[in-house]
Amino acid sequence: MMQKISHRRQGSIDLLETIGVVNENGTEIPSMPPVQPPLTFDYVLVAKISDDEDNHLVRKQRDFIEILKKKKLDVHKFGDDDKVFYCIRAPEKIFETYRYLLKVSDACNWSWEQQGCIPQSIRIRIVDFILHHTCIVSEGVSEYLPDLMTKNVFETHFCLHEKREQKELKQSWARWSAWFKGQPITNVRNYLGEKVALYFLWLGWYTFLLIPASVIGLIVFLYGLAFYNTSPLIKEVCQSNVIMCPLCDNTCKVWELSDTCMYAKVSLLFDNEGTVAFAMFMAVWATVFLEFWKRHRSSYVSAWKVFDWSEEEEELILEIVNNAQCEPKMHGHSYLRSTIVLVLVTLMLLVIIGLTHALVVCRVIATVLLAENSIWPVITENSQTVAVMLGAVLHYITITVMTRVNCTVAMKLSEIENKHSYAAIERSFTVKMFIFQFFTMFSSLIYTAFFLGRINGHPGGYVRISGKWRLEECHPSGCLTDLFIQMSIIMVLKQTFNNIFEYSGPWFSRWLKRKKTQKFRRRCFKCYKKECMNAKEGSELCENCKLEDLLRNYSLIETDRFSLFNEFLEMVIQFSFTTIFVAAFPLAPLLALLNNIIEIRLDAIKMVSLERRLVPTKANDIGVWTDVLEAIGVLAVIANGLVIGISSDFIPRLVYQYLYGPCASGSATGINCMVGYINNTLSIANISDERVRGDFRSEQMVTYSGINVTHCSYRDYRSNEDFSLTNQFWVILAVRLVFIILFEHVVVMFKCVASWFFPNSPLDVRNERLYDKLRRLKEELRAKKQDNFTKLHENGNAKRTFKQKKANKLNSM
Repeated sequence: MMQKISHRRQGSIDLLETIGVVNENGTEIPSMPPVQPPLTFDYVLVAKISDDEDNHLVRKQRDFIEILKKKKLDVHKFGDDDKVFYCIRAPEKIFETYRYLLKVSDACNWSWEQQGCIPQSIRIRIVDFILHHTCIVSEGVSEYLPDLMTKNVFETHFCLHEKREQKELKQSWARWSAWFKGQPITNVRNYLGEKVALYFLWLGWYTFLLIPASVIGLIVFLYGLAFYNTSPLIKEVCQSNVIMCPLCDNTCKVWELSDTCMYAKVSLLFDNEGTVAFAMFMAVWATVFLEFWKRHRSSYVSAWKVFDWSEEEEELILEIVNNAQCEPKMHGHSYLRSTIVLVLVTLMLLVIIGLTHALVVCRVIATVLLAENSIWPVITENSQTVAVMLGAVLHYITITVMTRVNCTVAMKLSEIENKHSYAAIERSFTVKMFIFQFFTMFSSLIYTAFFLGRINGHPGGYVRISGKWRLEECHPSGCLTDLFIQMSIIMVLKQTFNNIFEYSGPWFSRWLKRKKTQKFRRRCFKCYKKECMNAKEGSELCENCKLEDLLRNYSLIETDRFSLFNEFLEMVIQFSFTTIFVAAFPLAPLLALLNNIIEIRLDAIKMVSLERRLVPTKANDIGVWTDVLEAIGVLAVIANGLVIGISSDFIPRLVYQYLYGPCASGSATGINCMVGYINNTLSIANISDERVRGDFRSEQMVTYSGINVTHCSYRDYRSNEDFSLTNQFWVILAVRLVFIILFEHVVVMFKCVASWFFPNSPLDVRNERLYDKLRRLKEELRAKKQDNFTKLHENGNAKRTFKQKKANKLNSM
């Protein structure tokens, strides 16, 4: 016997409300927003007023508006100084057609269940589609709205904010004082569409899960802080009398290892035993985050009745609404186009990698110039560290510039592919843009993590650029220090400047635009009352208030279809920083958490108050971003395994402790097993060697105290005679490879278990969907029976009427 399932809110949504991610006021989430008759227009086109009525731009305006009127759209014209506003409102018949097509479509949709008026968000989306798929023919060429915008026929287009709903979102969500309040996701969906709501739901869940990651990362950092004073490694560095080889040519002198005492302490803060466990935790954390996100997503889209919604079918329905005689856009694939795109993508990646090489050369040259020409001794002595910092700043500038270049190139490549639908174009663009951005962001970090200090050679055999500039070495305290410095500078600069410009830019632009427009008129009391209360059927604002509303929306910052994409890209790149190289920077989750607390409110304020209203877009997922996040999770396992195995000193310390240190024999007591490790990692270069004398000048081999040295040390496992690699180097290399394989297999196993353990959809969601489908089928069956009964009744009445007429005819005879 089938168990009856009552309608209730899913447990996943209750969990999100309990932990403060969302705030739905503990009520059942309606599948559709409450609707009122619209007080405003569905869409607005703006053009400049021209005195010449025969101007070709004015003629194209008239032609486009006439075609819209032929499609039964109501167009109202408002003039203001040098602008004309064409305000568009669609008739109810269009929305009834849309609702019916959804009902009979293959995908299960909720719209047919909605009674009364169509919500304003749906009206906007449909009218936006119609406008962008309406064209005029000029000189035998079809020109669509984007083409007319490019040719300045129309200045801009936008949809209007609704005052009452906008005010509610400002009070409950889009303000700085709501930092620690849950997000009203359903209200966001009702106003800005499912796609925006899912973005904020994803961002809220991501921010919440950053809390445990931040706490554990902070514990790893504090663990190193608590023990670095008692570490034998720190004592060995700080008390060492070892003379190290010059770090650059010409002006750099030999230096004492003890000079790097402070850097060695900093290095131990993030390169300690806890780093390995933290890297494993973050790899599993990424999987748990994604699996629980899928559960929360399914709960919300099920409550919104868009679980089975299909984007391509939606576009097909809108095509029919726009033109009942339309033909389907056939799927196609061109191997020539795909080959061209593949070649161009490869060339673009080579350009990006070339920029990384340019950054490396800049750092090498900067190190030499700072060491030779700086007037400050502190910069001369730390020229390598300063060069790394300057390189990180230059990398950030490169990222900022290349972001715009990458966007343009990715869009052009997507156009070459000639996809059949906007959904396919968006997926293609997203993948290409992320790949370009990923290489732009991480190429330099990959070089620092895995190549820096490993391809620079040794005294007597240094690798040089153009035979002149010596390749840079790792920081004296270890290669991981360079990666830490670079990551921290990029993350801090990127998040700080992005948030400053992201808020101040739109705010200042809106202020400047409003200063240029005429002073706003005051609203009349009747219209203000209509906006603040439920509107009645047939309610309209007065002409003065309509124009005031148009001007206010016009003064806001322009939005486009990439507005939300940019927000997603920013957060996904941050997710990459948080997971991929987290072994080198355990504080990355904490920085991301602090940024996201601000980011949520910043994005909300922008979308509600500073920007024009986004066209509400229907969605049941975050799209291809889910696949991107899963790919990042896999890359995080590989990258962190390589960072610990190759860049960190974790493996060399482990090998020394058990094979070469004082505890290797197992008989040592009362002594720390890591004593002597630092000296064990150093090799010696004798000045008597002809090859070494060719790399260093005689004045470089004099200490700052004036003592001439006959030999110097450098970090490597090489023979002191012929510079060949020692047996210990090969043992360490073998252990590194074994560790990387074991680390990645163990973490991948945990990821697979976590993925299997948490189903994508909770049981209550699946049961609720089953109940809804059964209910809809029963209603369809009852409706069919009712139709059959009505037809039988009508047929019976018709037969009786026919018999009565026949009888009356016989009687009259």
